Amino acid sequence: MSIYKELKDRDLIAQCTNEEEAQRLLDGGPVTFYIGFDPTADSLHVGHFLQMMIMSRLQKAGHRPIAIFGGGTAMIGDPSGKTDMRKMLSKEQIISNIERFKVQMSRFIDTSDGKALFINNADWLWNLNYIDFLRDIGPHFSVNRMLAAECYKQRMETGLTFLEFNYMLMQAYDFYRLNEDYDCKMQLGGDDQWSNIIAGVELIRRKTGREAIGLTFRLLLTSDGKKMGKTEKGAIWLDPEKTPPYDFFQYWRNVADADVIKCMKMLTFMSLDEIAEYEKLEGAELNKAKEKLAYELTSLVHGKDEADRALEAARSLFGGGGAAEDMPTTELSEEDFTDGKIGIIDMLVKAKLASSRREARTLIVQGGVFCGDGKISDPNTLFDKDNFAESIIIRKGKKVYHRFKLK
Repeated sequence: MSIYKELKDRDLIAQCTNEEEAQRLLDGGPVTFYIGFDPTADSLHVGHFLQMMIMSRLQKAGHRPIAIFGGGTAMIGDPSGKTDMRKMLSKEQIISNIERFKVQMSRFIDTSDGKALFINNADWLWNLNYIDFLRDIGPHFSVNRMLAAECYKQRMETGLTFLEFNYMLMQAYDFYRLNEDYDCKMQLGGDDQWSNIIAGVELIRRKTGREAIGLTFRLLLTSDGKKMGKTEKGAIWLDPEKTPPYDFFQYWRNVADADVIKCMKMLTFMSLDEIAEYEKLEGAELNKAKEKLAYELTSLVHGKDEADRALEAARSLFGGGGAAEDMPTTELSEEDFTDGKIGIIDMLVKAKLASSRREARTLIVQGGVFCGDGKISDPNTLFDKDNFAESIIIRKGKKVYHRFKLK
């Protein structure tokens, strides 16, 4: 199958500057392309995972990916889709984050023998002479057109800083440098990057006369239009220390019925024929598809062993089995007990199942907390230390399980 057609059939492609040329490049032979990752956190998250899967898919088709780590652009901050200016990071933080990104990304991208490149745009952005940069790049950008770009519209309402206004020029300059230095013909990215990507395409055309291609992919959204990869506790990270494999598995096991097939197409290497069989399932049978999705993604991110453990733990819970060692766990110490007892409210807050004692109390009163098969209806419920001889599993709502044990 044509790799371009597969991307279309998986409903990944959103916009393209020249679809005919993009298809010719991707189906006709090796082409170098890049995707940018600004290291604004110490771990990649689910939104990045979609981009990495696309890089991996295209690499398997014979193309050469370049991952650009935004050591320079992260010091400015991308205003795309943001209502407030991003937090300013130090150079030390950015460098540390990039090293973590490289380790995580190496699970998906093969960099041996030059098959892929990891490059930091700080290599050219940190040492730019600002006057020379403005004289060289500035004349090719229209302020009127920049202000009309989608990536700036939301920030215009709350106040776009001049610092952020420079971001588009820098990202466009990245594409120009990669085109010059590495014969990189394509920039790929999420659809929220469309304005920045076409700025790079236009800059290359104006400075060199060459045609470069910009192509964006659909954002990972739920069926009701919200970004995937967020929970009450925050983002779903790829770092197992920030999002344990069991939590990662459970997130995908609990996606909405309307989203499971879309996620299979966009995020896994499952064949379209296999996915089509899961697409036939309805009602409670869709749980089989969700379990398969969760297992595939956990295997990709955390390895088969962790996926096996998460699957066994989930089946133990949903099948009425005993406590699972791999579910999120809070260890209680002597200091957590008063006269050998601990209250359910203290347990919920300590495990961050509730952000405050008030929220915990409300959750209990509204019938959202369970121990085993029984509902906890009294906010003053106490547990003796002896109750934790093995462990206690508390359920919040229908899907959030947490294990408590003694240190």
